[in-house]
Amino acid sequence: MITRIYNVFLSIFFLTISVLFCFTVINYPGNALVYVIFTIALNALLVFGFTKDRILFDTFIGLFFWLGFWLKFSIRIAFMGGGFNEPTGNFDGTAGAYDRALIVTSCGIIALLIANFIRKKWFFSYKKANKTCNLEMVFALYRKRRIPILALFVALFVTVAATNIAFGIYQRGSVPRTILPLGLSGVYTWLLLFGLASASAVILDCEFKIRKHPYFVSTVCLFECFFSSVSMLSRGLILNGGALAIGTYENAKRRSFRLSLRFKLIVLIIFGLLFLFSVFAVNHIRTEYFVAPSAETFTSKFFVSKTFMPESALKSIRKIQTLFLDRWVGMEGVMAVSSYPDLGWGIWKKAWAERYSHSGTSMYDLTFIESQYLRIDLSKHHFIGMPGILAFFYYPGSYPFLFFSMLLLGFLGAFIEISLYKISGGNIILCSLMVQVVASRYAHFGYVPYQSYLLFGSIYLNVLLLFFLNKYLSFVSDRLTSE
Repeated sequence: MITRIYNVFLSIFFLTISVLFCFTVINYPGNALVYVIFTIALNALLVFGFTKDRILFDTFIGLFFWLGFWLKFSIRIAFMGGGFNEPTGNFDGTAGAYDRALIVTSCGIIALLIANFIRKKWFFSYKKANKTCNLEMVFALYRKRRIPILALFVALFVTVAATNIAFGIYQRGSVPRTILPLGLSGVYTWLLLFGLASASAVILDCEFKIRKHPYFVSTVCLFECFFSSVSMLSRGLILNGGALAIGTYENAKRRSFRLSLRFKLIVLIIFGLLFLFSVFAVNHIRTEYFVAPSAETFTSKFFVSKTFMPESALKSIRKIQTLFLDRWVGMEGVMAVSSYPDLGWGIWKKAWAERYSHSGTSMYDLTFIESQYLRIDLSKHHFIGMPGILAFFYYPGSYPFLFFSMLLLGFLGAFIEISLYKISGGNIILCSLMVQVVASRYAHFGYVPYQSYLLFGSIYLNVLLLFFLNKYLSFVSDRLTSE
């Protein structure tokens, strides 16, 4: 039954892609062969992310790039006259400009495909990896203290979300209203971005060792994604939630048990409802209450609001329509950068010199495009445009540099996943979450590139905390046994 549904879904999916391709190639202003190569490269990247020999980095980078480049571009060329919502700078809409943007994209994607092939052929794949988890002491603690741990986890993510809403410590597009001492603002940011979701991944991994279909715990973990996402004024619940779902599916497959159709449907329905409600809630808050004179008035306005006004609901629906198509970074950045007349190593060095600020906007906004964010009060808001990693590595204007950079970045993504998998003791759910963060950083690359080490360092620190917790528990257990 499940196999039949899966095959039907695949048939519909590939039929839809074929129809969209035909409409696009007819309307494409440039050389049709360029668009054909662009289509083959990006759809190959997507498909290879779901083959048996793939790693999870392949899955997420394939999804992000396919959505941000091929799907967005094809729909807008086929049905929207080539108009894009996001600014494209000096891009003039000529056949040559279109071809140049697609050639730049295809160059970077082909490099990722080659990195995928080399990794799979000579280095690593999950089917050859050890499937046992080495964090026995963490699991033993969870099994012994399951109820208190779950209660503490729920209390933690509700408290973090509520205090973040009240005090505005970390919220997307907003200058922080509260700066906590002793670096605690950074702790909040880490917890909201992926720290709490990492706890969800560890709890899910332990829970699946106890029961095959943990309905309650799966729902709790989805609510953590919901609370953290809304608290940040982010519509990205689908990212962490989707990463946990993909990791859960992979975890079941590696442990040789099948998740029931009932379990999948119930979790999927809860996930979908929470995602939709989070989008409506965040859109409503951003529209009605984004700028607040104080934490007190912000909090009171938010909690006394009885319902969404019809106007807000209509605005949310329109934003959801653009969210599914335009929220993914990619094509516009390449169009803007490939059309910029002064590409070179000077602009490349300038980009690496950019430093983070709570206010203002990005070098990309100020250099490559006529950013809409320059028309708002940047002392209160922190909106930035991002070119994406493909456009960023074309700043020097060199195809060989772009190709070899993307090749190395493909190897780097694979190395990060393999090392995280080993450090985490084979926790594939946690690995899925962390690799999604890496792939998301790739897709949204371009603002303050120098500080990427902070994100990657946080990812490794996140996993090392679990590793050392297991070591500590093992030490305590051995000491108690010897006494």
